[in-house]
Amino acid sequence: MGIGFSKKLALTETSIPGVLLIDLPVHGDNRGWFKENWQREKMLAAGLPDFQPVQNNMSFNEKAGTTRGIHAEPWDKFISVASGRVFGAWVDLREGSTFGTVFSATLGPSQAIFIPRGVGNAFQTLEDNTAYSYLVNDHWSADAQDQYTFLNVADETANIPWPIPLERAELSDKDRAHPRLADVSAMPPRRILVLGADGQLGKALRKEYGDLEHVEFAVRADFDLSDPEAYRTRNWRDYNTIINAAAYTAVDEAETSYGRQAAWAINVTAVAELAKIAARYNLTLVHISSDYVFDGTTEIHAEDEPLTPLGVYGQTKAAGDAIVSVVPRHYIVRTSWVIGEGDNFVRTMARLAARGVRPAVVNDQIGRLAFTADIAAGIRHLLESNADYGAYNLTNSGEPQSWADIAKDVYQLAGTDATAVTGVTTAQYFEGKLAAPRPLNSFLGLDKIQSIGFSPEDSYVRLKEYLRN
Repeated sequence: MGIGFSKKLALTETSIPGVLLIDLPVHGDNRGWFKENWQREKMLAAGLPDFQPVQNNMSFNEKAGTTRGIHAEPWDKFISVASGRVFGAWVDLREGSTFGTVFSATLGPSQAIFIPRGVGNAFQTLEDNTAYSYLVNDHWSADAQDQYTFLNVADETANIPWPIPLERAELSDKDRAHPRLADVSAMPPRRILVLGADGQLGKALRKEYGDLEHVEFAVRADFDLSDPEAYRTRNWRDYNTIINAAAYTAVDEAETSYGRQAAWAINVTAVAELAKIAARYNLTLVHISSDYVFDGTTEIHAEDEPLTPLGVYGQTKAAGDAIVSVVPRHYIVRTSWVIGEGDNFVRTMARLAARGVRPAVVNDQIGRLAFTADIAAGIRHLLESNADYGAYNLTNSGEPQSWADIAKDVYQLAGTDATAVTGVTTAQYFEGKLAAPRPLNSFLGLDKIQSIGFSPEDSYVRLKEYLRN
C-alpha cells in the first residue's frame, strides 16, 4: 500500500476585494483521493462568507484551449475544478475604486475560488476533458441575464496573460463580441432599503447617505408595512440591507384597545414579515429597538440583559427584538430618548422657554438623549465596518440625566432661567392621566459599539448644536 497524503483547508485573499482563493481539503492513498469540495461549517470557520448557495452548475470542456468569459453575474459564485486544469482570470466589474482590477491563477482539482457578485469570471482549459463547477446563491433564469456585465477576453486594459493565445483558443462568437473595459457599465451594488423614511430617524438617514444611488428611501405611501402586498412588490435579490426605521411609538396610546392592535401590527407582525424576507434572501436587517424593553431596575443596561418590558409598547418592541435575533444577518440598534427633525421633547421645551412657561418635568427617569444624526451614523458604521451581527446600544455619550435636567439645559441654552423648571416624580406627573408604565432607568451602556470604533458625540454638545440650528 502506498503512502497516504492529506492537504488541509486554507483561504487566501487576492488583489480583488472579496475574491478568496481556496486550497481544498484533499485526502488520498494508493487507491486515489477524496476531496471536500464544499464543507460549509469548516469553510465559514476559515473565513468564507455565508453566501447560501442554492444551485450547482457544471461546464464540461472537451478540448484544451477552450476559453469562456468574461461574465459578471448578479450573484456570488464558489468555483472549483472537478477534473483537469484551468487558467482562471477574474476582473472586478463592480462600481468603485477597484473597478478593472485583475487576478489570475491556475486551478486544479484541489483548489477553488470564491467570486462575489459583480466580479467577472473567465477561464481557459489547459487539459482536455476539463469540468468546471459553479456553486451559486441564486437560481439561473433567462431574465437574470439582463443583469449580467460582460468584458471582452481580449481587452487590452485588463491584459490577461492567456497561456494559449486567443487566436488559437476556442471561443464563442458572443464572448468575442463583448465590449472593452472603457465601454463597460459597471455593476451597481445591491441596494439598501430604508423604511419609514419620513420619520425622525428616516430623515437623518437621508442626510447621512445623501444622494447615494444604491440607497432607496420608502415612506408609508411607497411601502405600507401593514399591507401584505407591499412585501411582494420588490425583487428582494436586488437588495442587500433593510433598515426598518418605521415603528409605532405612541407609548401611552398603545395601552388602549386601538393602540394595542396598531402597536402589535407595526412593531411585531410587520417586523416578522421583514425577518422572513431577510432570512430567505440572506439580507441584513437593521431593527431599531428601545430602552422600553427593560423595566429600568438595572443600574446600566447592557445588550445581553434579559428583556423585561413593562407596558404594551415595550412588549411589542421586545417581541420585535426576539424575532429579529433569529435572522442570520441582523443588527438590533437599541436606543432611547430620540431627538431629531420633528416634534420631540427638546423642541417642546424650547417652545415653552420662548413663551416663558414654568413647566413641571419628570425628575425620576434617568437616561441619555439619542440624536438621530448619531443613530444614523452609527447604523452606517455597523454596516460598513462589517461588525459582528447582534444587538448594539446606541445613544449619545455623557453622564445620564433626568428629563428635568435636560429641560433645565434647554432653558439655560435658550437664555432663560433654568430654575423655571420644576422637578416632579413620574407618579405625580401622570396622576389622573392614561399613561403607560415607564422604566425609571433608561441608561444604556455604550461599551460594545465603542469597541468597534464608533464613539457617539456627547449629548450636551449635540443639544447645543440642535438648539443653535
